Amino acid sequence: MSSINVSRHPLVAHKISLLRDQSSSPKLVRELIHELAYLLMYEVTANLDLAECGERRSPLATYQGVEVKPRIGLVPVLRSGLGLVNAALELIPTARTLHMGIYREETSLQPVEYYNKLPRETNVDECIILDPMLATGGTAIATANILKDWGAKKITYMCICASQSGLDAFVKDHPDVSVFVGVIDHQLNSKGYVLPGIGDTGDRLFNTADH
Repeated sequence: MSSINVSRHPLVAHKISLLRDQSSSPKLVRELIHELAYLLMYEVTANLDLAECGERRSPLATYQGVEVKPRIGLVPVLRSGLGLVNAALELIPTARTLHMGIYREETSLQPVEYYNKLPRETNVDECIILDPMLATGGTAIATANILKDWGAKKITYMCICASQSGLDAFVKDHPDVSVFVGVIDHQLNSKGYVLPGIGDTGDRLFNTADH
């Protein structure tokens, strides 16, 4: 089965509590999501393979250098996934960024693909999907499907908040994908939003809410 890794870091819990607060400004929301991306990416990347890259010299002696072995592809799901990208790139500056645009149709709650910036040929060894929220699971499932059809061999999914039912649906369709999540909530409302959740992350990041 998929490996579902729920963060136990106290700073993750603290920052998610702040992020949930409806009074948090767009500036604070952006800062919190950036910081949470750092913390969660630390866990996502803990088991990356290393390769030796030749002898180097410290100020005092020689040593054998190492570097991250796999070519990493970061896959932010537009538009809210953009809030996670900069932190991930600061940690893995050699990663490729492969944008995917998928939105959830309001009536059917089904995912609709509208943008795909994957190159023609597979040019990464591992893909990390970046999406702050996993609600019904439809968008996450669709993104993983697209990546597998493209030829991705190893995929990891990272999100800040997920519903239990959405996770269950994702695991059922993609048992080979590891999931890293900050917190799991246990309710969805009639519009497919997680309760208590973190709200519409795209609107909160980019200050585009109607109210």
